[in-house]
Amino acid sequence: MIDLKNKKVIVTGATGGIGNSIIEKLNASEANIIATGTKVEKLDELKKRYNNIKILKFDISQTDKIENFIDEATKELGGNLDCIVNNAGITQDNLAIRLSLEEWKKVIDVNLTSTFLMCKFAIKKMLKNKKGKIINITSVVGHTGNLGQANYTASKAGIIAMSKSLAIEYAKKNINVNCISPGFIKTAMTNKIDEKYKETIISKIPSARLGEPDDIANAVLFLASFQSDYINGETLHVNGGMYMA
Repeated sequence: MIDLKNKKVIVTGATGGIGNSIIEKLNASEANIIATGTKVEKLDELKKRYNNIKILKFDISQTDKIENFIDEATKELGGNLDCIVNNAGITQDNLAIRLSLEEWKKVIDVNLTSTFLMCKFAIKKMLKNKKGKIINITSVVGHTGNLGQANYTASKAGIIAMSKSLAIEYAKKNINVNCISPGFIKTAMTNKIDEKYKETIISKIPSARLGEPDDIANAVLFLASFQSDYINGETLHVNGGMYMA
């Protein structure tokens, strides 16, 4: 078991399938957690399940409020920030010729711009501690492309390149910036996929199955721990062999 006792961690997108597993694993490792998302009832459920975590409702699309959110979350954690897991994101799928400018901008703004701002203001806190871990959740389709997801794939590929730049800028300050790139994971989102299309996806995965949310959460634990201290600017692919970089 990786020990993250007293490590102060913010997790965005905490109420989804992957977010739930991340919270569960971090809690078991005794981290001090702020769980955030947009669904109050699901945040309350998390609080009841893990009564020692803290919850803050926040919509990362509110870019003008991100700095205040990081300030408030850091205060709730006792004034320091060791790690942030940027897991929140959205999709608005459409074929390119039907994709509106609004659909393009909304996904880019939430997935890429807001993630950048979360990183920026988290780094400001981490510089005071002279150390920190930033973990950005991307996607296999940010590497491969995907039908009907020009906006989503662009946003996820952008996160990867951005993370490399941040890693270069702050490595000497002992701040590690890495990505986790999930393949197709069993979540509410993949549950909506047509069964025939799901079979097609699985046929392309050497492991011949969808991943579990815990597979992503285990990778988060590793990158949040001291065991990953010499890993920076990297993307950890968790996809059952579907894409090998």
